[in-house]
Amino acid sequence: MSRKILVTSALPYANGSIHLGHLVEYIQTDIWVRFQKMRGHQCMYCCADDTHGTPIMLRAEKEGITPEALIDRVWQEHKRDFDGFHVDFDNFHSTNSRETRHYADTIYTRLKEADLIEVRSIEQFYDPVKEMFLPDRFIKGECPKCHAKDQYGDNCEACGAAYQPTDLIDPYSAVSGATPVKRNSDHHFFKLSDPRCAGFLEGWIQPPHVQTEAANKLNEWLHAGLSDWDISRDAPYFGFEIPNAPGKYYYVWLDAPIGYMGSFQNYCDKNGLDFNEFWKPDSETELYHFIGKDILYFHALFWPAELAHAGFRTPSGVFCHGFLTVNGAKMSKSRGTFITAESYLNHLNPEWLRYYYAAKLNGSMEDIDLNLEDFAARVNSDLVGKYVNIASRCAGFLSKRFGGKLGETDAAATAEFVRAHQEGEIARSYEERDFGRALREIMRLADAANQYIAEKKPWEMAKNVDKQEGREAELHIVCSTAMTLFRDLTLYLKPVLPKLAEQVEAFLNLPALAWGEDWSALPAGHVINEYQHLMTRIDPKKTEAMVEENKASLLPSPAGGGAGGEGATPAKAKTAAQPTAAPSPQTPPPAGEGLISIDDFTKVDLRIARIANAEHVEGAEKLLKLTLDIGTETRTVFAGIKAAYAPDALVGKLTVMVANLAPRKMKFGLSEGMVLAASDERGGPFLLSPDSGAQPGMRIK
Repeated sequence: MSRKILVTSALPYANGSIHLGHLVEYIQTDIWVRFQKMRGHQCMYCCADDTHGTPIMLRAEKEGITPEALIDRVWQEHKRDFDGFHVDFDNFHSTNSRETRHYADTIYTRLKEADLIEVRSIEQFYDPVKEMFLPDRFIKGECPKCHAKDQYGDNCEACGAAYQPTDLIDPYSAVSGATPVKRNSDHHFFKLSDPRCAGFLEGWIQPPHVQTEAANKLNEWLHAGLSDWDISRDAPYFGFEIPNAPGKYYYVWLDAPIGYMGSFQNYCDKNGLDFNEFWKPDSETELYHFIGKDILYFHALFWPAELAHAGFRTPSGVFCHGFLTVNGAKMSKSRGTFITAESYLNHLNPEWLRYYYAAKLNGSMEDIDLNLEDFAARVNSDLVGKYVNIASRCAGFLSKRFGGKLGETDAAATAEFVRAHQEGEIARSYEERDFGRALREIMRLADAANQYIAEKKPWEMAKNVDKQEGREAELHIVCSTAMTLFRDLTLYLKPVLPKLAEQVEAFLNLPALAWGEDWSALPAGHVINEYQHLMTRIDPKKTEAMVEENKASLLPSPAGGGAGGEGATPAKAKTAAQPTAAPSPQTPPPAGEGLISIDDFTKVDLRIARIANAEHVEGAEKLLKLTLDIGTETRTVFAGIKAAYAPDALVGKLTVMVANLAPRKMKFGLSEGMVLAASDERGGPFLLSPDSGAQPGMRIK
């Protein structure tokens, strides 16, 4: 039975380049959509650039262009990179569109009519030079707890203390360097704490709407108590103005997921489809969101609660995935492993990465690692040594001796493939997004095909055709059988390797391969084309050149900015960068000044620690209490990471702590050190994790 499916990925923020971390999400979504289309389902993949917010406004101002000009340029760059990796959106739109504005206003108005919007006066820091209210991450100053300088407005990276921006000592604007002043402003809140929302979410945040591991985290957040969500920002702000609220704009995170609706409406208008069929509350269609685990809170709490109480359907499923590491570590610009999509495409075949990612993905929220040596070894072994090898070993004999015409096939040799098709394990694995399991089964079949060829030795048959009777007929059967097996493997790999599959379809003289119910061999008499080389092995020198190119990208760029900001940043790289600040007495010194010696650095005792226990701290909004095993003893540390981690998910993980920090008496107990984490205006905090092999107590040097 044909299904009607709408699929989305989180919207890339229009403030920087697409990198390999982002592509974890878009490649896996594209594979799943291609599989559904090959099954004959009506499956549409809609996405858009996330274009609003303070970072966009400030970057455009810095470049001396309008925000509209900036987001148009970045849209072109993003589309180029997605096309380069064969991510085949049915529609790639922008949140700065009339369609998204329409649905933002519709949802807001309906929530207001349902008494789920409340206006409250809040005190904020205001930049008198830029004449704007400052987001927390654009305010810096002295920590009120440990007195470290140049800390962000929500938590101290030196001691881990959490606080309000108004608690900072000698605060300054990271935008202008000016001293901010406190001002009150009316803000609009979505009342997520309303019993109607909590009651709805209690039943919704369970499988199959989310994975089991996501449900555990969501239930923890729900039972800890949901906070109302500030959905407005004050002018100046690049975004949509709230109806009947002059100078008030929708916070970018309100209209970002609504961008899914805007993009789909745009697609419907261009293709004559009924938007309401997919978005009405009683819709029988399917709606799936692929997202990174950093934005689970928004997509599985705020978003379904908004939709349900604004008269729209809720998602059939929110598929959450982990982050990307490279060579076992966080993506790093200094090591050249913060790799942009463009730089990869300058050196390497995009389908190599599609295959490697697919081999790592299992439908869970686990992080995946791009090990560049393993990447080359796996691609060379699986795709060239096993898959392409089947055609390259047999196709030439068919062209030279049989005019490209196929003969009968060996039923015994094809039996394993028939059984695999009938049992449907590969199809189930694709459906469940366990692409790694699918590829393991495909490569098992490729091994069987290669074993058949190795046992039959068609090259020896070809040598003895004129010497032994029946050898030519046997050679014809073996090579024809190999082509049928190669056809089947191509069918199974097509969602992952769409362009290579197109080349094989042309070589085998076949229409586009589709995932039918029946299995049949290529018929005798079918004529194939002359074999052309399909894929090369990965040259390590090209990988090295890509890494070097990304090291060079550390040089200052007029464009500036990163792939992140207030909006959605799927599979974001775990790295840190600070907002650009104008010179001021409190601004960090420029590069080259204020350097420390190696003696200064060695005064800091950094140790590997295993998180033996993690628990909530009663009365603390941002703190978790960690018990850290550092080999010879355990330490208690209070860390401001509650917003990013569930306690249960931390137990057993390795991290890095400052072991010789003076103990600090806190309201909740004695903190005996500090764990290290990365964060900036794009998100976080993200705990630092050592490479495999590190043990509790080891010193970092």
